[in-house]
Amino acid sequence: MAEFEGDAAHSEFSKKKDIDVDIAGEKEVNDCPIEEVRLTVPITDDPTEPCLTFRTWVLGLISCVLLAFVNQFFGYRDNQLSISSVSAQIVVLPLGKLMATMLPTKQVNVPFTNWSFSLNPGPFSLKEHVLITMFANAGSGGVYAVYIITIVKAFYHRNLNPVAGYLLLQTTQLLGYGWAGLFRKYLVDSPYMWTLHEPEKRSRGGVTRLQFFLIVFISSFAYYLVPSYLFPSITTVSFICLIWKKSITAQQIGSGLSGLGLGSFGLDWTTVASFLGSPLATPAFAIINVLIGFFLIVYVMLPIAYWTNLYDAKKFPIISSHVFDSTGQPYNLTRILDSRTFQIDQAGYNGYGKIYLSVFFAFTYGISFAALTAAISHVALFNGKTIMQMWRKTRSAVGDQFGDVHTRLMKKNYEAVPQCFCLGTIFHLTHWDNNGHDKPGITLGLNVITELVIGYIYPGKPLANVSFKTYGYISMVQALTFLGDFKLGHYMKIPPKSMFVVQLVGTIVASSVYFGTAWWLLESVRNICDRALLPEGSPWTCPGDDVFYNASIIWGVVGPLRMFAKLGVYPGLNWFFLVGLLAPVPVWLLSRKFPNQKWIKLIHMPIIIGATGNMPPARAVNYVMWGAVGLFFNLYVYRRYKQWWAKHTYVLSAALDAGVALMGILIFFALQSKDIFGVDWWGLEADDHCPLASCPTAPGIVAEGCPAI
Repeated sequence: MAEFEGDAAHSEFSKKKDIDVDIAGEKEVNDCPIEEVRLTVPITDDPTEPCLTFRTWVLGLISCVLLAFVNQFFGYRDNQLSISSVSAQIVVLPLGKLMATMLPTKQVNVPFTNWSFSLNPGPFSLKEHVLITMFANAGSGGVYAVYIITIVKAFYHRNLNPVAGYLLLQTTQLLGYGWAGLFRKYLVDSPYMWTLHEPEKRSRGGVTRLQFFLIVFISSFAYYLVPSYLFPSITTVSFICLIWKKSITAQQIGSGLSGLGLGSFGLDWTTVASFLGSPLATPAFAIINVLIGFFLIVYVMLPIAYWTNLYDAKKFPIISSHVFDSTGQPYNLTRILDSRTFQIDQAGYNGYGKIYLSVFFAFTYGISFAALTAAISHVALFNGKTIMQMWRKTRSAVGDQFGDVHTRLMKKNYEAVPQCFCLGTIFHLTHWDNNGHDKPGITLGLNVITELVIGYIYPGKPLANVSFKTYGYISMVQALTFLGDFKLGHYMKIPPKSMFVVQLVGTIVASSVYFGTAWWLLESVRNICDRALLPEGSPWTCPGDDVFYNASIIWGVVGPLRMFAKLGVYPGLNWFFLVGLLAPVPVWLLSRKFPNQKWIKLIHMPIIIGATGNMPPARAVNYVMWGAVGLFFNLYVYRRYKQWWAKHTYVLSAALDAGVALMGILIFFALQSKDIFGVDWWGLEADDHCPLASCPTAPGIVAEGCPAI
């Protein structure tokens, strides 16, 4: 968490030279055994400092609601944009101080109870700021289960009980508390699992972070009117397509949206930050690894596979997330899906034939297999010994002892949250019955492996598949989010019950807002998610939901047995499991042979292999722009203007996000909700003017809008 004012206790602690700890003997006397924590986190605590106050509730809930609404609002748009909690974190500081200055200090009694509170308990505290940030994190985290609601209503065109949909969202988000409760002891209380809290050091002259935020925010807000309304075509510009207007091959190479994106670029922040997140918050070594993987997959592996016609690649678009039949036509799902039972019609499938994918989409799943095993292999080789040592230290430190000074302070001053209460949420579930009807009753993600498992166990049932995938995937994501917040609060000495209440309330509120926003848009935007029926210039194309829908067909309706096993077209992709497992081994051997060459350990095979994991819905132009902007700031600016980079980079990212978000919402309510999508001219098209990039190149294959070959 980035703060704006120094802390006296922290400053004094940072100057301390004689750390009272025996590192060699691994026996701490009065401090944390992790050096980074000793140098950045104070070993003092004031239990009387205001924490879960009226200001915390007001600013926290507002932050949570706004971020949840904005992120779901942009989640359906062509260039998805996710606003992080940093924007709220920056804005609430002056607001909190303003409330501390202006609000009365008198006690307010809660009607019909013995409770009372003060509107203004004193100066706006660091603990309040941390809790507000946790509220904001809950709002900015996203709700994966919204994909299920969207595909049911907008793609499968089936009715859905809103109560069941709402319960689905709540249970998938809350399930993570169970896992967080199980591992809190090891990942929060343990002094060997640490995080950092870096206060801002004001420079003399120049602007403050807040002033800088406001300047960039206003500029971003004003500029976004151009790509979002006046000139949408500048979101992606492909020079090759503008030059070779009749060549399918040239447009396949040059298109940033439907092709390799060679020479494409975009003059829009959403092009940079959509799908991949802000590159300004990504370390340079990670950006380089991603770009290496992107280059090898998109510019080496994909062209070889496509132009050698692997898996009949030329019958289909070079890059597409849709499913096709053997003649290259879009797969007619109604021929194999029983409308009454909402399950596969085996006779219809046998008569129609197998499902085919674009070669890139097929490789996307193979790459997912490889990335998963590569992550396991990489961690075992490079970090296995360290993890086992830390695990042993953790168990001995938090078994019956108080751990380091921070854990001792927390256990001495504050009552812990009962673990059984954390685990109770596991038993609060929602499920779908066999017919797809709803009944009240969940980094490298687990989404592919979970849909693979349930696809074998429960084939032919798309909603069962996506529901199992969601519970399995999001429980891990939510648990990591909760534990990260708890770890921050642990070092900031936030009472555990206050943290838990904020996370629980924030999660319920955020899930409710995500659900309400999604339901509202699905009901009010005509033809939402249907590119063929949307008016020109409409941004409501739902790219992420489109991929999720096609995945439900692949893994749910048809199932992995008929896709990636002996009954399918792509059993060869299972070799990617072995490829991923072996990929980190050469890097590990080189690192041991040349231990002084530290750059070798920066070669991260799981990142390289999984680099294009966001494609689709991400496009080549997103990677190109994300990498270019990221390297400029995190290599050039970082090395040349390090002080400026340290002070302004994350604020710049948050301000750009916030400006785009506000203008996008304003344009929707003022214009797009009234079916006004912009000036009718060439630049209104929200594409790169590469219509032939999605055309097949196999002789005899007919596709709408494509020349015959």
